[in-house]
Amino acid sequence: MCPFLPNLGSSLCHHVFQPYLDAMTVHFPFQNSYSALPDSFFARVAPTPVAAPRLIKLNRPLAVQLGLDPDVLETPEGAEILAGKTVPAGADPIAMAYAGHQFGQFVPQLGDGRAVLLGEVIDKDGIRRDIQLKGSGPTPFSRRGDGRAALGPVLREYIVSEAMFALGIPTTRSLAAVVTGEHVIRETALPGAVLTRVASSHIRVGTFQFFAVRRDTDAIRRLADHVIARHYPELLGNERPYHALLAGVVTRQANLIARWLLVGFIHGVMNTDNSSISGETIDYGPCAFMDAYNPAQVFSSIDEMGRYAYANQPRIALWNLTRLAECLLPLFSEDQEKAVAEAQDILGAFPETFSKAYQAGLRRKVGLFTEHDGDEALIQDLLDAMAKNQADFTLTFRKLGDAAGDETGVADVRAQFMDPAAFDEWAKRWRERTALESQTAAERRTAMHAVNPAFIPRNHRVEAVIQAAVNNDDYAPFEELVKVLAKPFEDQPEYAAYADPPLPSQRVLQTFCGT
Repeated sequence: MCPFLPNLGSSLCHHVFQPYLDAMTVHFPFQNSYSALPDSFFARVAPTPVAAPRLIKLNRPLAVQLGLDPDVLETPEGAEILAGKTVPAGADPIAMAYAGHQFGQFVPQLGDGRAVLLGEVIDKDGIRRDIQLKGSGPTPFSRRGDGRAALGPVLREYIVSEAMFALGIPTTRSLAAVVTGEHVIRETALPGAVLTRVASSHIRVGTFQFFAVRRDTDAIRRLADHVIARHYPELLGNERPYHALLAGVVTRQANLIARWLLVGFIHGVMNTDNSSISGETIDYGPCAFMDAYNPAQVFSSIDEMGRYAYANQPRIALWNLTRLAECLLPLFSEDQEKAVAEAQDILGAFPETFSKAYQAGLRRKVGLFTEHDGDEALIQDLLDAMAKNQADFTLTFRKLGDAAGDETGVADVRAQFMDPAAFDEWAKRWRERTALESQTAAERRTAMHAVNPAFIPRNHRVEAVIQAAVNNDDYAPFEELVKVLAKPFEDQPEYAAYADPPLPSQRVLQTFCGT
């Protein structure tokens, strides 16, 4: 019997409707490489089905980039896959194994405790991408966790990761957010949700540590070869590929952390298991963007000692990279002293690489096109004045761009300082410095606005979005915030209020991990 027209014969029904059914099937062109590695690298586990999945948000441009049909993903069948209720054809779901230093304390086995990697696809640029469900249920690595995610952290990661992408910062991305129709228990009962996360891979420093602590040199070599082929193919055939791999990761991490600092981003949990080998920002837990500039700023409720404060992030990145180097030592040389010396030489490049990227970025932020003696001190004096006067990090630089183009914009910059005279003294020196360059005021303003965003995911805005969704099932604020943050460098006058810093009553002083 035909399920659509009962009076139609089954053969004719198949002939008439099958092309339509084939077109509406959710198809992921999986080409899985990580699950082809030895079983010690992961645990095979399927997502745990949920009661009533409902799609909140699909990132349609990203779906197209991945070679997926967004119209089909928005069907009920698509929502079931994005929630883990149905496993699509070609998937090879696994939970990845890794270890890690958490706030400096080593844990020999962590792993994906609430995430399942469905598989990998090749996107339209020929880049291999992981598609992972986060909050999809318990795995063998869950320990005592429920493997689920609450709605709030899912929305936070969607908002911040996509904002980072729009800011031009290497990052994992968010393909979809789905509510599960079930509750998770944290301090109270909260709506459950699943995030579909996309990454160039989910391989971490902690992945190498997992095998290093077990003294499994063969697995370390196998993992390193996989990483080189996937993320550093230019190193294939290199005479010293593992040395070159460490150098490549050092360079990418140094540049990544510099870009974080240039937009006032604080990761919040820079454990080695949250440090990506590919050089992407990964694992948006208690992350935040600064409002008032403060080098010692911490938002994470679990970072009680300020280990991962804003200004500490370069130092911690190098500490994490040193842990990676320790894992790779057996691949460098059988002579331990020689291997250590070679690793130290490679790690020694981090400070200069970071400083070069950071200082170049700061020059761009203040509209300097060339490098002169005294530039670094000039910019540091601005940062010091900002810190002393609680100036808003994002607005100070954005308004400085306006001041570069028109003297009338100076008032908006001065307004960021508790003592405007602190800016006046600095601005005189800045004008003298910019006069040494050939660019017009309009050119300087355009260049500064191209690197200084008007809009960031301000904590109070993110929190308001989460409260509307959790308390009222209202996703209109979420949609609007995502829309605004997709164009961070445009003025968007109709959404100007999104650029405003929080009122004292709106300040978010702590952010929380989603587990």
